[in-house]
Amino acid sequence: MPRYALKIEYHGAPYVGWQRQKQHLGVQQVVEEALQKLESDCGTIYAAGRTDAGVHATAQVAHVDLTKDWDAFRLSEALNYHLKPNPVAITDCALVDDEFHARFSAIERRYLFRIIARRAPTVFDAGLVWQVNNPLDVNAMQQGANHLLGQHDFTTFRSVMCQAQSPIKTLDQLDIQEIQLDGAIEYRFHVRARSFLHNQVRSFVGTLERVGAGSWHPDDVKIALDAADRAACGPVSPPQGLYLAEVGYPIPPFG
Repeated sequence: MPRYALKIEYHGAPYVGWQRQKQHLGVQQVVEEALQKLESDCGTIYAAGRTDAGVHATAQVAHVDLTKDWDAFRLSEALNYHLKPNPVAITDCALVDDEFHARFSAIERRYLFRIIARRAPTVFDAGLVWQVNNPLDVNAMQQGANHLLGQHDFTTFRSVMCQAQSPIKTLDQLDIQEIQLDGAIEYRFHVRARSFLHNQVRSFVGTLERVGAGSWHPDDVKIALDAADRAACGPVSPPQGLYLAEVGYPIPPFG
């Protein structure tokens, strides 16, 4: 059975996250139902990461085994036709070997989080950013973020519902970019690691926002990290500013 890798983009607002659930709609179910329009006996698809409710993706990666030998471009076009009017799109598709696994073959995941500081309500970015009223101190946030780089016990920054066997992870990047807009400032958090704990990125951003707002000192982030206690974490940021932006593989499946 030929195996295909799919690069998937979606707006997370209508969904309870990536994973299929019995009583609520997940992105996985939407894509699987589109695939079943092409091959009625199509099985489960497997994704690189389980994004939470309301979280978006610009480059989720999934794989599926099909019975027919599809041209990759025609497969993506057919899927996009059947995905309408859902805010989900296949942006790339490739035939891969049987050893490729969207989740287990991945060697890194990159997330983007967007905060916009402005007083007026966002119009075009509504539902796509976390809006705060006042500017943040980007240098202080970066100083706080630097304490999180490297290998640590991230118990403080993971959900109590996290099912990972260990809280120890290695954070490779947490860079914060400030972009001046007309009447607003956007802050982009670029986060990279091999894998993440449940709510880890949103816990980072919520805590660092407190640093940027002046409620926390940058060194308070290290104190919270060293506490290895969920109660020491700052507030968890809302989901609408978070995007799964890239998944890395030893051999990129999409060329």
